[in-house]
Amino acid sequence: MSTLQVDIVSAEGELHSGTATMVIAPALEGDVGITPRHAPLLTRLRPGELRITEENGEEWFFYASGGVLEVQPHKVTVLADTAVRARDIDEAAALEAKRRAEEQLRQQKDDIDYGQVQAELAEAMAQLQALESLRKRVKR
Repeated sequence: MSTLQVDIVSAEGELHSGTATMVIAPALEGDVGITPRHAPLLTRLRPGELRITEENGEEWFFYASGGVLEVQPHKVTVLADTAVRARDIDEAAALEAKRRAEEQLRQQKDDIDYGQVQAELAEAMAQLQALESLRKRVKR
């Protein structure tokens, strides 16, 4: 079976490097699935879950807050703004960020940067969705 090299890098450093048979990433216009010999692609990422499937069928789950995805026929590079393993997401912090953002949007004050608050809400929701997705898959 053919594989591709996958590297996930953020400002904090390299998070993952290995081979895979499939990568699913949250591209700006929708999730993309990448397999070996995929056409070259360069796209922005939205906050969401990255899923890597290894040759033995094992899956790895990560959360990226955004960034850039570069695809070459045998290599995928994720340059993430921030990235963590899905199991390392702080659920309490994500729930609190979600609550705070929703409260700010409800208050509708003039001094609120709605774009920033909506981005914070989207990021918190994406983190919680990545955790939920991981929990569902682990229970299989």
